[in-house]
Amino acid sequence: MGLRIGQGYDIHPLVEGRPLILGGESIPFAKGLDGFSDADVLLHALGDALLGAAALGDLGSFFPPGEPEWKGADSCDLLRRIVDLLSAEGWHVVNCDMTLIAEAPKIAPYRESIRARVAGILGIEPGAVGLKATTNERLGFVGREEGMAALAVALIEC
Repeated sequence: MGLRIGQGYDIHPLVEGRPLILGGESIPFAKGLDGFSDADVLLHALGDALLGAAALGDLGSFFPPGEPEWKGADSCDLLRRIVDLLSAEGWHVVNCDMTLIAEAPKIAPYRESIRARVAGILGIEPGAVGLKATTNERLGFVGREEGMAALAVALIEC
């Protein structure tokens, strides 16, 4: 079957009273991302990229919002389950790249710990995990700091 690439995208609103979880890391910030699970936009985008690469569907197909089992789910656990699904189909991850789109906070202080965590879950070296951030230049929903978005690509091999 060779190599396949997938892309993922996720967006969540920012709200008071929730922790901010990005790449499995709890990041000190005045607001957190709202969602049925922990709303980790980075890992949700990555999960969708992996599922898309294997032509298995999307996050909602496996972890439907509204199902009590997934209420408050840890996205690291969801990503582990996705890796298991891929493995059952004969796939393994080669590398991935994620982009956080947010005005704040800065993720540079957390970059290496996020890369290491994601690499551990995916079973690859941290050097095969790309992570960067950009702003939306104060434009739109994300630019007004009402939410955050993420993009991801992943390469898998069979």
